Amino acid sequence: MKKFTFLLIIMLFFAALCNIFGQEKSYSFEVKKTGKGKQSLIFIPGFASSGDVWNETVAKFEKNYTCYTLTMAGFAGIKPETDASFKNWEKEIAAFIKDTNIEKPIIIGHSMGGALALAIAADYPELPGKIIIVDTLPCLAALSNPNFTSKENNDCSATVNKLTAMTDEQFRQMQTQSIPRLMADTSMQETVINWSMKSDRKTFASIYCDFSNTDLRETIKNIHCPSLILLESYFVNFKPAIEAQYKNLKNANMQYASKGLHFIMYDDKEWYFNQLNNFLSAK
Repeated sequence: MKKFTFLLIIMLFFAALCNIFGQEKSYSFEVKKTGKGKQSLIFIPGFASSGDVWNETVAKFEKNYTCYTLTMAGFAGIKPETDASFKNWEKEIAAFIKDTNIEKPIIIGHSMGGALALAIAADYPELPGKIIIVDTLPCLAALSNPNFTSKENNDCSATVNKLTAMTDEQFRQMQTQSIPRLMADTSMQETVINWSMKSDRKTFASIYCDFSNTDLRETIKNIHCPSLILLESYFVNFKPAIEAQYKNLKNANMQYASKGLHFIMYDDKEWYFNQLNNFLSAK
């Protein structure tokens, strides 16, 4: 009987070890992996967007690249974290690249996702092979206030309280008014609005507040890899201010779209894919 009890304890112990070490590490995002190429592409969507925003882009490149498409926790129906933050998301994506042994990936980010790509390339310059930034500024707040400085202890409670107090109908109305200012392609507007509606409201509010307080103008001087900066057509009107924000980024190729708004991958597809093809094929 004692021998049987001892064997049972041993079996349970090994079962527990298998359970612990067999579990995949969880990150602050969901990952969809497709493609089989030696070179990897990591796609980071923008604020409150699903990784599906990259569907057409992934379809173009997954034949020749391994694609990792992220959707951040709390956005577009993905389970939220307790305390989401821009800095933690940056660390989590960097950890994922290291843990998965992805060698010199090309990181592609749209909007807030582009800022995450810039932050990763600046704080972990050894990780990316290249970065592609789709309509992102190092400091969004500085476009209207060039003297903007980040608050050290940024209190987001007012923003969280305001947005979480909204009814779904009020929130939808706000997004229905906002999205057409960001996207000329009317066929995709409802899709993007629905991603916002499926997003956790607290995550939406806290990340919006946190990202609005982010300033990467100085840290991007640490980026060593080739960088492609794709900007919406309207930004050509603010070229001096925008290029002043990017002055510390060396080895950057800045291009302005010929038409459309913030969602360049929808609004100016031919130009967008030409830019990506040229940049990815360059040695």
